[in-house]
Amino acid sequence: MIQQLGLIGCGLMGGSFALALRRAGWVRRVTGYSPSAHTLQRAQALGVIDEAADSAGAAAAGSDLVLLALPVGATGRALAAVREQLAPQAVVMDVGSTKGDVVAAAAQALGDRLGQFVPAHPMAGREVSGVEHAQASLYDGCLVILTPLADTRPQALDLARSLWQALGCRVIDMPPQAHDAAVAAVSHLPHLLAFALMNGLDSQPGAAASLAVAGPGFRDFSRIAASDPVMWRDILLANRQSVLAQSLSFRAALDRLEATLQRGDGPALEALIESARRLRTRWQAGQTGSLTPIGTHGPDGPGGPGATAAS
Repeated sequence: MIQQLGLIGCGLMGGSFALALRRAGWVRRVTGYSPSAHTLQRAQALGVIDEAADSAGAAAAGSDLVLLALPVGATGRALAAVREQLAPQAVVMDVGSTKGDVVAAAAQALGDRLGQFVPAHPMAGREVSGVEHAQASLYDGCLVILTPLADTRPQALDLARSLWQALGCRVIDMPPQAHDAAVAAVSHLPHLLAFALMNGLDSQPGAAASLAVAGPGFRDFSRIAASDPVMWRDILLANRQSVLAQSLSFRAALDRLEATLQRGDGPALEALIESARRLRTRWQAGQTGSLTPIGTHGPDGPGGPGATAAS
C-alpha cells in the first residue's frame, strides 16, 4: 500500500496511473503538481489527486512513491527539483518513452540517491492528452518495460514491479539501450511515418478530396498522427539515433517495394506483401518470440546488462 503518491505531471499518463492505483486499492493519498493551474484544478475535481502542490518538491515531500509523468525533456529538471525532498526509502519512477536520456538525466540530478530511481515505460497511451482523458483502465493488460540500473535498489525495483502487476500489467526488464532501439522500431518510427503521411497529404492540392473518401484503414493508420506535438518532439529528439537507423531500414524496404512497382513485377510484389502479412500474423498470434530482439547482441554485447544509454 502506497501511503502517498507524489504525482509530477497530472495529464493522461500520470492521471491514469493515479486512478488505476485507486481502483486497485494501492494508494491512500495522491498529491499532485503540474505547472498548469488549470490542470491541477481539473485533476482535483476529477478525483485524480487529493491535494494540489505548488511545486514538484512539495508534491514529493512525504511521498513514498514519486511518479514523473512529463515530456521526457523535462525529466532532468523534475528530478533535480524533488531530490532534496525525497524520503530515504521513497521510490521515484518515470513513464517516459525513452530511457537512455532519462537514465543520464537521473544520474546527474539524483547523485547518491540514484538507487531510489526505477526507469519505467508502460506501452500504453492514447492519441489525446490531458487529465480529462485519464482513465483507470489505460494500463489494463499492457506491457511495462523496466530498465533498472546497477545502482537501483532491489527493494525499489520490487515495489515498481509489484505496482504494475497489481494494475494488471505484464512486466519485463530491459537494458536502456536495448529498450530505446526496440521502441524506435515499433513506436517511434510509426509515429514519424504517421506525421509524414499527414504532412505529405496536406502538401497536395487534392488533400481535401482525398480525405473525403478516407475509410477505416486510413483512420487506423493515421490515428497516432493526432498525438501531442511537444511530447513527440521530445521523444523523437531524445531517441533520434535509433529512430534514424529505423528510418534507413524503412527506406530500404520502401525502395524494394517501389522497384517492383516500377518493373511491374507482380510476383515479386506479391512476395513482399506476403512476407509482411506473415510477420504481422505471427506477431498478432504471439509467435514472434524466436525473433532476435532489436538492438541486442547477447549478454555481453551492445544492449547487454551493462548498457546505460541509447546508442
